Amino acid sequence: MTDLDNWRKSSYSGGGDGNACVEVAHHPSHISVRDSKAPTRATLTFRPHSFAVFVDALQAAHP
Repeated sequence: MTDLDNWRKSSYSGGGDGNACVEVAHHPSHISVRDSKAPTRATLTFRPHSFAVFVDALQAAHP
């Protein structure tokens, strides 16, 4: 499923070698998230609305 998606690194990856970053892939029916340091490991997959709720919760936890 995610092999065909276009993965992009988060704009919040930080400086240097981007140690604390995730990659995101958009698809019309879902959004996938994975650890850029371990791309073959598990991914999180969300419906678009659920992804927005997830991101809002992360932002609220780390203002």
